[in-house]
Amino acid sequence: MCGIWAIFGAKQDVKQLCVNCMKIAHRGPDTWRLESIRAFPNSCLGFHRLVIIDPKYGMQPMTLKAYPHLWLIYNGEIYNYKKLQSEFGYKYETRCDGEAILHTYARFGAEKAASMLDGVFAFVIVDTNERKVHLARDIFGVRPMFTFFDNGTLGVCSEAKGLLDIPRTDGVPVKPFKPGHIQSFDVDVEGMVTWSDSYPFLSIGGSDFNSIASLSPDDVHSNIRLLLKDAVKKRMIADRRIGCLLSGGLDSSLVCALLVQCMKEQGIPYRLQTFSIGLDGSPDVEAARVMAAHLDTEHHEIKFTPEEGIQALREVIYHLESYDITTIRASVGMYLVSKYVKEKTDTTVIFSGEGSDELCQGYIYFHKAPSPQEADSESRRLLEELYLYDNLRADRTTAAHGLELRVPFLDKYFSSYFLSLPPDQRQPKNGVEKHLLRSAFSGTGLLPEEILWRPKEAFSDGMSSKEKSWFCLLQKDAEDKISDDSLATAGTQFKTGLVPKSKEAYFYRVLFDEMFPQHSHLTPYYWMPFWTNATDPSARTLSHYK
Repeated sequence: MCGIWAIFGAKQDVKQLCVNCMKIAHRGPDTWRLESIRAFPNSCLGFHRLVIIDPKYGMQPMTLKAYPHLWLIYNGEIYNYKKLQSEFGYKYETRCDGEAILHTYARFGAEKAASMLDGVFAFVIVDTNERKVHLARDIFGVRPMFTFFDNGTLGVCSEAKGLLDIPRTDGVPVKPFKPGHIQSFDVDVEGMVTWSDSYPFLSIGGSDFNSIASLSPDDVHSNIRLLLKDAVKKRMIADRRIGCLLSGGLDSSLVCALLVQCMKEQGIPYRLQTFSIGLDGSPDVEAARVMAAHLDTEHHEIKFTPEEGIQALREVIYHLESYDITTIRASVGMYLVSKYVKEKTDTTVIFSGEGSDELCQGYIYFHKAPSPQEADSESRRLLEELYLYDNLRADRTTAAHGLELRVPFLDKYFSSYFLSLPPDQRQPKNGVEKHLLRSAFSGTGLLPEEILWRPKEAFSDGMSSKEKSWFCLLQKDAEDKISDDSLATAGTQFKTGLVPKSKEAYFYRVLFDEMFPQHSHLTPYYWMPFWTNATDPSARTLSHYK
């Protein structure tokens, strides 16, 4: 990951505001830079770099000899940067994939440029000729970006914490930038900013997957295999070592198996490092061990105690900037495994199976969908709000330790193809969720059959035994810390944001408010399963759970 930060039209001393940029230093531990723009008074661009490609020339803010009036800061990866160069004759000055953003903007403008990029990104383009600032974010919000706009001042940052302490008019919030959108601003000669336009550049499911060669007109399984492998392969661009999170579930196992396959085809000399984490008795750890042996990876098992997980809660909530219950539960394991990867290995780029549950209807509650059409609508809703929950979790827990996460299931072509299939094909079948995805790889030998058809376990559930579920341990800890009277008066204590209904939720809200007072809007609602009467987000509370 990298971290971006910018302020335009500041009403205070810009130099004093720049200290806020250092609050996201964990995202880019290799080097950092703050730079002012002479044509835009009272403005500054900040960047924290995690070096993945072109360590010598890939620093930001990026400017090019060909376009001295353009400035770029971005967090992300552009997977089709070589294809764009070949197609349009770009003369690159670096080996950095993000350079394609500047060339494509210079030729086509902001909207078309963003739609042409195949990758994940959050970027700020400054055009001093047009006196414009353009912001854009990928369609799933894999890469984060927050903003505020306050009477001529614009703030931008990869995480909210880099903006929260900048003085603003009362009531002006720091908000997550909406994925798949562009916002443009005009900047006057004194550096003050005026909102110009905001619009979507691409919708989820809107990418033209027919441009991908070799797709079959009638073999759905073959197309799924081809597109998912292509999504893995394109994400292997890196000058740093690649690894993979491996829970032993379907999604991470598929990504890991395809990654091993691609590494062999490309002649990458090292064994893939894989990582699983769990408490004693974790079914995920056992399944991951089977999968790692099948693929012959250099496998690392990380075990933690309930006490270690509970001890990490404050740090986890600080990095998440959320008090959502299921997000916090699932983040603890991912935070601890990322810490291990950073401290104990030389892996920097991490693959994972994020996004599959939303795209392929993997949550257990999809068994209860009233119709294929309603299941399709719920799948699309989950994908549109990934940036508030699972994508937020995946980004923050890895970026906290200076790692880069890559998520092939959220490839724009794979996801668009999958969503184009009839809704009834994408539903759970024969009591098995993600039946279509499993069927596509059945008989290929890529995964052991017991892994391919292993029932769904939510990450926060699968990393603990069925006898002592992680969520039960957290609830017991909160029971000891929060009194009945405190919970009964929660509506009085928490006058803004979500009112906690359980002691666990109350405890998380207290920790959140201690670190981010008056910013409860950052969690818009508690994530919960649909079509059930569940009062807890854990899949282990649902009747379908095996």
